[in-house]
Amino acid sequence: MNRKAVRYVTSSTAAAASSLTTAATSIAAAALAASIILSPAAEASARLDGVQADLARAVQLNQVTAEQAAKFEAKIAGRILGEA
Repeated sequence: MNRKAVRYVTSSTAAAASSLTTAATSIAAAALAASIILSPAAEASARLDGVQADLARAVQLNQVTAEQAAKFEAKIAGRILGEA
């Protein structure tokens, strides 16, 4: 095989491999996005449990007072439960 043919085959193979990698990455990203969008929303109680845990941690770290956490939890609970 002459040099031009070897160079062509080498560059063509590299370009094809690059295209396949880009396509695979795009497909994987699309699949991940679809799984996030189509996954069921967490139940309200599970979401509120997470909020309570986060606020308890914030109080322990002295980032907010217990009163601030209670007010914020009530506000978020209203939004999650659709009351406000």
